[in-house]
Amino acid sequence: MEHKIVTFGEVLLRLTPPGYLKLSQTNMFAATFGGSETNCAVSLAHFGLKSEFVTRFPKNDIADACLAELRSHGIETANIIFGGERLGLYYYENPASQRVSKVVYDRANSSFATLQPGMIDWHKVFQGATWFHWSGIGPGLSQGIADATREAIEVARKMGLKVSCDLNYRKNLWQYGKSAQEIMQPMLALTDVLFGTGSEYKVVYGVEPVAFKARSAEESIDLDRYQRFFEATSAKAGADKKLFLALRNTLDANHHIFTGLVWADGKMIKARTHAIEHVVDCVGVGDAFAAGMIYGLINYPGDDASALEFAVAAGTLKNTIYGDFNLVSAEEVVALMQSTGGESISR
Repeated sequence: MEHKIVTFGEVLLRLTPPGYLKLSQTNMFAATFGGSETNCAVSLAHFGLKSEFVTRFPKNDIADACLAELRSHGIETANIIFGGERLGLYYYENPASQRVSKVVYDRANSSFATLQPGMIDWHKVFQGATWFHWSGIGPGLSQGIADATREAIEVARKMGLKVSCDLNYRKNLWQYGKSAQEIMQPMLALTDVLFGTGSEYKVVYGVEPVAFKARSAEESIDLDRYQRFFEATSAKAGADKKLFLALRNTLDANHHIFTGLVWADGKMIKARTHAIEHVVDCVGVGDAFAAGMIYGLINYPGDDASALEFAVAAGTLKNTIYGDFNLVSAEEVVALMQSTGGESISR
């Protein structure tokens, strides 16, 4: 069976000062495209899956450039609609040592932010599709997008698609008077697979997360505490859902410890822990994990352990790629899954 994954969200123009300059220091920016659901679509295409991205663009040269970029990665764009005034953007300041990264959004009143339900023909979009992926970013922008997302999920369910969500809570985006819990819970009730961090699950379900403080790949973690976290979250989310959890400890800007867990059918599985000692760009790591999760669940049916290992390896490799997009193949991810840590050159 050929799978086709549809993702829905906003593309942003990312403006990054060169090197490690602060936003207040620079007079130039590197311009790239990104955005959570876009990043996921790009990853899936590079993994070799049929990938379609749906959004709303303005009619201008910046949108044309973005369309060309998406198509260059093999993403289907036929159901993108046009209208509104502008493409959203964000400014990104690189982290350095103990200085954390900084994001400044400029996406108010973008073409996507002013999207309304009824604008997209979801029955047409989902013809031939097998999977729909959405995230919490869109519903955080406006009631219109929240309603359009709910519309998409309901059609996807009726048409028999698997539905997944990256919780993707961004507190600075929720400015229209509704809480993430109020908006997200009804849509998550219709979603099969969830992914997020502990703090994101807390926002939606109110369960206190377990702090991840591992300082090396070899350090053990208290799995009993995570077991209790999943039991409490599953009781609120629904026992029929797969719950993926990303765990990251940032020791400094260049050194991260990264792993993940999955909860399904009342059982918890932990992935191998990776130490990333030279982080190139940590933007989009969660999106790479989510794409790896989708690929893993499709390509390792009934084997949640392998699906999780693929997802964590995909997220690990994204730390080594500049920009939002995870430009690695499924073969590269599998090579990391199977590696013992001694390989230095691919010949």
